[in-house]
Amino acid sequence: MAIGETARRRFQAVALPNLDAAFSLAKAMTGSAADAEDIVQEACLRALAALESLEVQHPRAWFLTITRNCALSFLARRRPELLHDDISDLEREGALEACDLAPDAEAGLIAAGEAARLRACFAKLPLALRETLTLRVLQGLAYRDIAGALQAPLGTVMSRLARARAALAVCMGGMA
Repeated sequence: MAIGETARRRFQAVALPNLDAAFSLAKAMTGSAADAEDIVQEACLRALAALESLEVQHPRAWFLTITRNCALSFLARRRPELLHDDISDLEREGALEACDLAPDAEAGLIAAGEAARLRACFAKLPLALRETLTLRVLQGLAYRDIAGALQAPLGTVMSRLARARAALAVCMGGMA
């Protein structure tokens, strides 16, 4: 199927401004920059094809929904173990186990050490919490847009955000 000028114009308005956000989401879901690039490329192809006949009212949320669906398909094919994170484990364990990462001794590296600890703690979160936190904190989506992107009730989004934040705080040693 040939892609028309309308689809190309819509793609430039809808997808291109959101490529960084899509990459961040895909990387948060997979933990791999290379996998995230593949996922975003697939999301772009799907978006371009859909934009031939579709006008989008919420471009960022729409494109991130496509990216999320591509990431879930990718994970189902290549890394299905990541799809079976159990959020209820957080409740049984009292959030997450504390990270075993020691902060750097030199004052100049403290900030880098804390960032590394935060990344390690974030990577330990179940997929559902990582993607929800990424959409809210890193991408700045409204709760309703996140609910639409995740195809989850608004209360679930709020609950996942609270659980993710609590788990990060416990992992970071009580830091907010």
